[in-house]
Amino acid sequence: MELKRSLPDKWDREVDVVVVGFGAAGAATAITAHDAGARVLMLEKAPKGQEGGNTRVAGQGYLNVSSADEAITYFNALCGPYPVPQEVVRVWAHESTKNNEWVRSIGGDPQEHQHPPVGVEFPELPGSECVHKFHNGPIVGFSETWKLFERAVTERGIEVLYETPARELIQNGATREILGVRAEREGKPHYVKASRAVVLTCGGFENNQEMIRNYLPGIPYCYTSGTPYNEGDGITMAMAVGADLWHMNNFAGPSMALKVPEYRTSFSMISLHFSRESPGGMVVVGPDARRFADEKHHTSHGKIKVSGRWTPLFTPCPMFMIIDQTLFSSGPLYNKEPRSGWNPMVDGYDWSDDNRAELAKGWIKTAGTITELAGIIGVDAPTLEGTINRWNEDCLVEEDRQFGRTLMLSPFTDPPYYALELSPSMLNTQGGPRRNEKSQVVRPDGTPIPRLYSAGELGSIYSYLYQGTGNIGECLVFGRISGRNAAAEQAWD
Repeated sequence: MELKRSLPDKWDREVDVVVVGFGAAGAATAITAHDAGARVLMLEKAPKGQEGGNTRVAGQGYLNVSSADEAITYFNALCGPYPVPQEVVRVWAHESTKNNEWVRSIGGDPQEHQHPPVGVEFPELPGSECVHKFHNGPIVGFSETWKLFERAVTERGIEVLYETPARELIQNGATREILGVRAEREGKPHYVKASRAVVLTCGGFENNQEMIRNYLPGIPYCYTSGTPYNEGDGITMAMAVGADLWHMNNFAGPSMALKVPEYRTSFSMISLHFSRESPGGMVVVGPDARRFADEKHHTSHGKIKVSGRWTPLFTPCPMFMIIDQTLFSSGPLYNKEPRSGWNPMVDGYDWSDDNRAELAKGWIKTAGTITELAGIIGVDAPTLEGTINRWNEDCLVEEDRQFGRTLMLSPFTDPPYYALELSPSMLNTQGGPRRNEKSQVVRPDGTPIPRLYSAGELGSIYSYLYQGTGNIGECLVFGRISGRNAAAEQAWD
């Protein structure tokens, strides 16, 4: 009787394995389960053409380690004071040596990033020699690795239901097994039976401001540069069936970016296309009109070292990038090359060459004097004047005596002056339902929830420091593990 009460009156679809989310983790899961003989259905929240999650718009690199033993050492060092169970670390490390082999098996062409030592995020940590960053094909970026995963799913005829977000896991109240998913399709409930398992691969909560306020340290708001469809759905569904959570305070950020109402995701403004020789003055100030960091400091995915400990970059809100006419007129303030990022890659906003369109939209504010500009953006005018004067004095001696910046040491010269309000930004969060070495989602006591698995950044194993390309790397690792184990479950009837 308990089982019957748990089931819907009618299933709209019946398959072996339901995969929730179509990014790298979902693709790896679906491909592996399909190749093991399971009938697979993928549920994707985004419309067709906007699927792919953060994988679609990331830098397209994935991690393939050269030594499992060194990878275990390196990963444990990355975790620092937030250790991950060693059985999980071991399976991650061993499977991470096989990512290239798997990419080749689905028709890919693994190519190592040029100058691979540069890609080691924390070379001072033991075991870092194992890090090797790869991408598919000869071109880095431009969704090239994602296109391989998408093509492999399509070639297998795996069905994907677009614009069909999963809303609830259907659980047997007696056995606590996961029996299927209640999704939403064309505004109506859509019930999908999973006779073997459900795998959650639907990303983090980087576009959910309430979760950001509740879980991420030091930031009252933050905007993603990745997919706008990651709103924490998998977290709430997993919690409702008893899942434990881990790593909810960890994220790949923050950086500083422009967020405007017209677009769902952020524009990275403190970009690397500004070189050491870029003309014109530029500083970033907080609400007290003072600088608070080296604006051009290369963070390790949002982390900087303070007093011997890595911590998220301090981002006092609101923040303002202040520039002069020389920099404004030197070219577009936004790096327009669509190598990565949701805005250039998917929504396709074309930033104007002279920044005039953005000035007309009100995204950029301007005034004839620093005092007038301070009034427009709501900061103390004498303090902002002092900040600019101090910067100009440092530029004369070619030394940032406050924060040690070495790039763009140019003084403010010609008016008018300009300001852009910046916000904290990130590509992705790392937290979510805790998983074990079999990719099973577990309860607070460590026991698995039957027939429920996860992979990818939804409950990522990265607890503290993050190695670049590691998220797509773990998407492939735990996607394969989830796919194998989900397909091997005994079907219920």
